[in-house]
Amino acid sequence: MYERFYRLRERPFALTPDPDYLYPSRGHQEALSYLRYGIETHAGFVVITGAIGSGKTTVLQTLFRGLDTRTTVARVMNTLLDPRELLESAMIDIGLDASGKSKPQMLKEFGEFLVRERSAGRSVLLAIDEAQNLTLPSLEEIRMLSNLETEKSKLLQIVLIGQPDLRDKLDRPELEQLRQRITVSYHLEPLDADETAHYVNHRLARAALGPPMVFKQDVTARVHARSGGVPRLINVIADAALVFGYGEEKSEIDGTLVDAVIEDLDSTGVLGPRSNPNRRASVVPADPAAAAALLQPSAVDRMRQEPEAAGTASRVPTPVPASVSAGFPPSSEAATLPAVASSSAIGSGFSRTSLNEERRPDELEQREQQLRQRELDVAAREREILEQRRVLAEQYRLLHGRPLQTGAASVGGAAVWPPPVRSAEASRSIKVDASAFGRVQPRAPRFDTFQRKRASFWRRVRHTLLGTSEPVLEDSL
Repeated sequence: MYERFYRLRERPFALTPDPDYLYPSRGHQEALSYLRYGIETHAGFVVITGAIGSGKTTVLQTLFRGLDTRTTVARVMNTLLDPRELLESAMIDIGLDASGKSKPQMLKEFGEFLVRERSAGRSVLLAIDEAQNLTLPSLEEIRMLSNLETEKSKLLQIVLIGQPDLRDKLDRPELEQLRQRITVSYHLEPLDADETAHYVNHRLARAALGPPMVFKQDVTARVHARSGGVPRLINVIADAALVFGYGEEKSEIDGTLVDAVIEDLDSTGVLGPRSNPNRRASVVPADPAAAAALLQPSAVDRMRQEPEAAGTASRVPTPVPASVSAGFPPSSEAATLPAVASSSAIGSGFSRTSLNEERRPDELEQREQQLRQRELDVAAREREILEQRRVLAEQYRLLHGRPLQTGAASVGGAAVWPPPVRSAEASRSIKVDASAFGRVQPRAPRFDTFQRKRASFWRRVRHTLLGTSEPVLEDSL
């Protein structure tokens, strides 16, 4: 979009982890050095942590680019896997077939592969990105894989890349054996203000076709203040600043433009809340039972979902357990409800009650409107039923009050005319009961009434002498 306007080969602030744009800050150089040291010394476990968007994956990509052919790399990027799926993913990445095999068979084949690689003078590196999402069983499975070793060295080197809460998982008592095998560990800190300025201008210089454009100190200071030194957020702000500058045809990015960019990104929610580089809450709990507990409603949620009792009792907040208020350790039942949730329930009890009281008139009015609409629908339905009953009654009266038809035959209740002609024997064999029609016997119609009369003698003479035409039917009547 703006590459031609600013004379750039490509977008310098893309979010992809491109090693060509890695700025060699002090933190990134140290992280890369620790990774190389762990691989060269055949250390068991290497752990690299850092804030979200701090450039961990870019450092890992740079490491892979610098490896020679004597290192075979197996990468696992999706860590939402159980122990068996984690092993399958590693085998698939290095080219082994894991389909239709039991776990012991997969472990045997994986161990044989490691031995073959070591015999050929190659080492195997298992790199797991987003390792903070691994569950405790998966981490224990990784530790068991590290047991594949010879008398003098490890057959498998393992690198764990994750966010800061990965360290909290590794500090759990259940992972004591895994923690003791970690020989190299480093935490990647965010950039400071000077490093942010050098980072932005370094990427602009890498993408420039000619003399590179430069962000001044006041511009990079504003970018650092909002991003907190996190490279990913720096990229988002700097890229948006170039887009805004291109739209306004500004060849230089100034502080006023960056302020407008940051305000727009904050209003649209692109930047999100202020980042916490030392976030400790894990996205996926290490314990499967804890992960399942997240799906269950908490005690506070259940307390809010319970219907309010009638009277003033509904306005009394849930009290804090006596053991908590007295300073004693909570019991097992009280442990399910944290003290913070109890105190928040007490502090917000009356506010929730007042909020419900404000909402109650609106809810009552809405229910009354619904009831009135239902009454109108019921009344309309009753009118339709009454009209149907009236029509049915009228049809019944017309059907049963009609006089009996005797002069015509009927087929299926409908009269047929003319009636079928009967033979002479059938006519003589029919006996009619006169009592069914009264005292007078009905007479059959006569068809000889309209027969043509024979002309008289004098009329025939007149017709012969005078040549008059044959008289018509009216004259002959």
